[in-house]
Order: sequence, then structure tokens, then C-alpha cells
Amino acid sequence: MSTTETKFWTIDPSNVDSIQIEEAAALLEDNQAVAFPTETVYGLGANALNEQAVQGIFAAKGRPADNPLIVHVADKDQIEEVVTHIPQMAHKLIDAFTPGPLTLILESNGSCASNVTAGLPSVGVRIPDHPVARALLQACRLPLAAPSANRSGRPSPTSAEHVYKDLNGRVAGIVDGGPTGVGVESTVVDCTGARPVILRPGGITKEDLEEVVGPTDFDPALVNQEEKPKSPGMKYTHYAPEAPLWLVEGDLAFLQRQIEQLQQNDKRVGVIVSQEHAEQIQADEVQVCGSRAHLNEVAVHLYSALRSFSTDTIDVILCESFPEHGMGYAVMNRLKKAATQVITQDK
Repeated sequence: MSTTETKFWTIDPSNVDSIQIEEAAALLEDNQAVAFPTETVYGLGANALNEQAVQGIFAAKGRPADNPLIVHVADKDQIEEVVTHIPQMAHKLIDAFTPGPLTLILESNGSCASNVTAGLPSVGVRIPDHPVARALLQACRLPLAAPSANRSGRPSPTSAEHVYKDLNGRVAGIVDGGPTGVGVESTVVDCTGARPVILRPGGITKEDLEEVVGPTDFDPALVNQEEKPKSPGMKYTHYAPEAPLWLVEGDLAFLQRQIEQLQQNDKRVGVIVSQEHAEQIQADEVQVCGSRAHLNEVAVHLYSALRSFSTDTIDVILCESFPEHGMGYAVMNRLKKAATQVITQDK
């Protein structure tokens, strides 16, 4: 694609009433693509009602067009403008978890551009919980299609610096609102059936959802890549760092043996581990991603850790595995998507 002059604004989340928000909103109203922070990761937004504007997202990211986009809106009233109706379970989830890291799959009324929904009869919508995102949505009064603001396949961006590295010269603007809070994308819940189904684990856990709406399922398509995706993150390689990533399922001694075997083959090895294990692991580079006792913390630092390694200094990245409950399910979902292989210790 041709090079674009990318404007860059730095906005204090505690003072969003600024001319910079108006400038960014004007670009969105002009059907251009602008990156902005949400509470999960940075998003790349464009007018969800305009097919050409949305095409700018796909072009900037190098994203396959059969992957649907999530529509970000300012409030519940704006959800009603793009869907046929809001079922009772969705009303409960909206009241309990929004604004917040939750995306609801609802029946589309056809107002969003066809390349937002990838030809599906449904649309994913969410109300972000970040003061800069909310101010931008209120200023432009448009529903914004907004996948993560990274080149397709790369780890999602949790800082404006990540966005700049991936998309400078490819988008009209980048709004720097500081680091994000949750660190992994929103939970996507399909509300078009009789009971809620999680299509992508994220910032709201299965346990959280079940406290509000009762039994909630995981979609089998989370592991079946042949299904047509109803949600982002269900198809293609995602979240991959520069170097090959090996996810290691086993104890620390097993992880250390994998490191040493690679080093004996003249490989430079980077490792992502929890703070509890960092001092016990020897490698060429070690990145700490948080505490195993606080998996929310691991989620916050995960993408930054994946992005921290360069092929200039590292040939292979190894990462320890984490318990698959609560936020750990979202963390492991992203790691399995990013990994080139999973190494499992024989029991």
C-alpha cells in the first residue's frame, strides 16, 4: 500500500476534552483509519457504516477479509442502531459488564458494511471502558469497526509505541492514551442462540459470565479451524512474535532441558516465565510476564513480552504454560495461537 502521513497525538486519559480528540474524530468522519487505546489493547478504528473506510483497516493490517471485525460503540443506544434486537441474556451482560472488555455477537440489522461482518448475519459489538476511546466515539458519533492495531499475525499492541512500530505510514493517525489495562482482547460471547457461547476467551472470564447468565459454553470452533469464524481470533495465525515460539508444558527442569538442547545446537534462546520461576531459569534472554498467583497480571504483560524479543539476538522463544482457569484460559488461548509448536513433558 502507499505510504500515508500518520498524525500522532498524546492524550492524558484524565483530560480527554481536547482539540486532539476532535482532530482524530474528524479523520474518522472522513472515513480514514485511526488507532486508539481501549482497556484491552489498542484498536484500529474506521467508520463501520462505510465499506471503503473499513477496507482501509484490512489494507493497513494486511488482514484477511473473511475475518469479521468488532464494532465499538459509545453506549447501549448505539448498539441498538446496528442490531435487530437485544435478547434478554445480552441485556443482562450489558448491564453487568459494560463498559468493559466484553463483545456480544448479536443479529445484524444490515446497517454495518458487509466487510465488517464478513457476510455473516450477525455482528460483534462492544462498549469500551477507556476514557480516550469513549471520548473519541462520542466526538465522532460513529460506530467504529476496530480490530487490534497491529500488522496481521503479530502480537496485539498494548502501547502506542507498538502501534507506531507496526502501522506508522499505513494509517491516518495514532492516539497515544498510555498503556492498556487488561492486556488481552475482549471476551466474545455469542448471544444469538438459546444460551451464551464463548467464541473467544478474554477480559471477562467464563466464571464471571456464569454468575450473571448461568451455564455458558465454549464454542467447539475454538479448536476447529475449518469453521467459518464468527469472531476475530478464531482463524489464522495470531499474536506471533518475530522468532518461533515454543510453548512448553512441563516442570521447570523440563523447560531448562529444552533450553539447553537448543543452545547445544547453537540456538540463542529467549524465555518467557513467571516471576516465581525467573531466577531458576538460565537462558540467553529472560522476560518476566507476571505472577502465576495473579493471572490477570500475566495477561497485562503477555503481548509486551512476546514483542520484546528480536531475531537480531534470539533464534527461538520458549514460554512456560499457565493454569487454564479464569484469566489463564485467555492467556493460554493466545499462547497456543502464537506458538509454532507445543512441547509436552511425558508423564
